[in-house]
Parts: sequence; structure tokens; C-alpha cells
Amino acid sequence: MFLILVVTMFLAGCLALPIKDPYSYSSAVGQGGGTPFASYGEGRITGVRVWENNNYYYYYYNNNAYISGFQLRYGNTWSPVFGNEVGEKQEMDLFNDEAIVEVSGKYNPADYICYLVLTTNMGRTLSAGMPNQVSFNFYPSNMGNELRILSGRFNGAGITSIGAHWGFVDMEGAGNSTLGTALETVTPIY
Repeated sequence: MFLILVVTMFLAGCLALPIKDPYSYSSAVGQGGGTPFASYGEGRITGVRVWENNNYYYYYYNNNAYISGFQLRYGNTWSPVFGNEVGEKQEMDLFNDEAIVEVSGKYNPADYICYLVLTTNMGRTLSAGMPNQVSFNFYPSNMGNELRILSGRFNGAGITSIGAHWGFVDMEGAGNSTLGTALETVTPIY
């Protein structure tokens, strides 16, 4: 009888433990000038497009290329393009049950995101740009989470800062919209 009481107390104590926040944020890197953005959509990210600009003038004087824009597909719907569709486009379609679990790359503190690598839970990568300057590496704080939103800033030429929002995607549940979170992330410009 005493054993049942001890086990019951232990289990009740376990239920009273606080639940870990299922979401996490990797703070933005980069210079951060320009217009704020945050991707949004319904469901899981199923595709990615990234444009890299190898502008001769910029490359010659800075020995660098940079990310001019990107686009994410949520379910079957592409988000708007954040930045510009300038330069060479890299594209990756994700398989069923594949998710982006790491965002890494390099940035120039004076101007643009120079290199972007998106890695999936199946070990596939999409990379764009040139690996020069300061490194960054984003990944979720919680096991089982995946990329939900990319946010940051862009100007007339390219992406100047980028951050990653991670969370759990409930494929059984209705909704799963990132629009509310995206709108809370972006600070309006007045």
C-alpha cells in the first residue's frame, strides 16, 4: 500500500513539472538595414528557393557574393519573395517527412548575408552564395522541432540580416499557420 502511495506521489509530481516551450528563436545576424520581413504560410515548409548575386562590382571590390533573396513553400503555396529575384537561383523540394533542421552560413557585418546553407533531417543541403566572412549556425533548442519562419531585413540589393524560428509542426491538426507569429515578429516602419 505504501508503495502505491509513493508511486502515485511521484507521478503526480512529474505531471506538475512545467512543460518546455515548444518554440525557439535563433537571433538574427547581419547588419540589419532595410525593410523587415518574416516568412509565413500554412503547414510544413516543403520547398526553398534562394537567389545569390555574384555582381561583378561587388565581388571584385569585396571578394564576395551575397544572398539577394529567398522564398519558402508552405504545403503547396509559395510565400512572397523576400529580397530580390536577382542572380542565380538555387532550389530544393523537400521529400515527405523531410524538414529543415539547421540554417547556417556567413555574413558580412557591414552589409549582406554572403552564404546560406539549409540542412534537412535527411542530411540534404541547399547552399547559395560564397563562404566568406563571419560564420553563423542556427538550430532548434528542442528535439523534433523544425524551421517554421525565417525573419530579418532586406534592402534594394539583398538580405541584410536573417534569424530563424523553430517549432513543432502538427500535421494532424488543422491550421498550423505561421502568419500570426510572422506578424508579431516584424516591427512596423513608420
